[in-house]
Amino acid sequence: MNRFFRGVFIVWTVWRFGLHELVLSNFKQPVLRLLSRVLSLGRVHNVPRGERLRLALEGLGPIFVKFGQVMSTRRDLLPEDIAEELAKLQDRVPPFSSDIAVATIERAFGRSVADVFESFDHLPVASASIAQVHFALLKNKEGEVQEVAVKVLRPNMLPVIEKDLGLMRMMAVWLEKLSADGKRLKPREVVAEFDKYLHDELDLVREAANAAQLRRNMQGLNLVLIPEMHWDYCHPEVIVMERMKGLPISQVDALRAAGVDIPKLARDGVTLFFTQVFRDGFFHADMHPGNIQVSVAPETLGRYISLDFGIVGTLTEYDKEYLAQNFTAFFRRDYKRVAELHIESGWVPASTRVDELESAIRAVCEPYFDRPLKEISLGMVLMRLFQTSRRFNVEIQPQLVLLQKTLLNIEGLGRQLDPELDLWNSAKPFLEKWMVDQVGPKRFFKQLQEQAPQYAKLLPQLPRLMHDYLKQTNATAHERNQLAALLAEQQRTNRLLQAIVYVVIGFVCTLIVLQAQIGRASCRERV
Repeated sequence: MNRFFRGVFIVWTVWRFGLHELVLSNFKQPVLRLLSRVLSLGRVHNVPRGERLRLALEGLGPIFVKFGQVMSTRRDLLPEDIAEELAKLQDRVPPFSSDIAVATIERAFGRSVADVFESFDHLPVASASIAQVHFALLKNKEGEVQEVAVKVLRPNMLPVIEKDLGLMRMMAVWLEKLSADGKRLKPREVVAEFDKYLHDELDLVREAANAAQLRRNMQGLNLVLIPEMHWDYCHPEVIVMERMKGLPISQVDALRAAGVDIPKLARDGVTLFFTQVFRDGFFHADMHPGNIQVSVAPETLGRYISLDFGIVGTLTEYDKEYLAQNFTAFFRRDYKRVAELHIESGWVPASTRVDELESAIRAVCEPYFDRPLKEISLGMVLMRLFQTSRRFNVEIQPQLVLLQKTLLNIEGLGRQLDPELDLWNSAKPFLEKWMVDQVGPKRFFKQLQEQAPQYAKLLPQLPRLMHDYLKQTNATAHERNQLAALLAEQQRTNRLLQAIVYVVIGFVCTLIVLQAQIGRASCRERV
């Protein structure tokens, strides 16, 4: 019943803000245009379409806001007026009351805000779909006052998310049953992945742990700054972290005026993404402009500042290897190897012909190589890739959906920063180096070093283990010989028994025949 009412609310919101007009009016079919006019009878919208879309997404809840955040980075796919409004969803969602934020903090720490912080700014500096951020001053154990950022979870998020996930599960079941592509797209598995990440995002302690892991991984890279967490003040509903100072990455003109090398910044973003994915298998998966700033301090000029670590992605060694090989083959234009990898990994049926898949991939990718981002139509690429996947029955990998979403964000950011960025040439050197490290001498010695403690325990026992093995081998050989002799003896016994049976049967038959002949002779004598 809750799902029904939630569905009705969504439909009513779409009609209320006239979102059906945004969709149906773009179709050329007369029937759809007529339907749009019928649904709009008696309604006049004085609010611009972009603002209406933003307000509708804000009213529908966090899942819809996140969808708007992803789309806000794709200015190549959206009209400018809609993209500008959706950009407000990145960190300018209407905040909740500061009184509620204060009550949440006091409930989490069991004391008043004045006792926890030296000062607390009641006006939030940023507000998003799941939480909002306040600035404060915190006195540390040494008595020093530090500038911190306090992130507070929005109230009553779980019921709304559960309702939306319930609807998504229901639609996933329908899609799987009614659509010919249902099984290939694996909608239920995809929804399950979103379920996991959304529930993880509601636990701010988990977010703090994600930030700490990323901070350790990025040490020494000199490309990104990640805030330090104050663990004594971390709670599932509230976390306190180091305050970071920088300019939003969307303010390109301001960054350029501050002396930031924008083309280098774009290339560093590509390197940062591929490092997190392929080196660490642990990546920031919510990289829209609201969560990324750039440092303009002289000592860290041009470094990224990452914020909001509620959603992170992980990859297994198996997925990393196959993805890296696929990317490397793509960049080398080795489409045959790409096709072979898809078959080897089980992403396409084993019966697929390599040459046909190779030809289809070449037709999709070749027109877009050696082009800057501004000349690449992502919409056309996605459409052709979808057609190819449908033709060859390519299965969606649910564990990679989050990575694909992050790729959309990264590509959108790169397009905003440097439209001349050559994505292929920027990523190719990193991947080739990574592949060499995976199979080269460095990898061998690294694995040897990792296994050294086990080898240290094993080597002293090696002579005894070898002796036990040889002894067991000899014993096994002796047992096999005994078994063979036993079987041979049994076979001889069986043959002997068979011969005895045959002799007895023959003797009995002979006696019967002789008895019969004697009986016939006696009868003749009487006659």
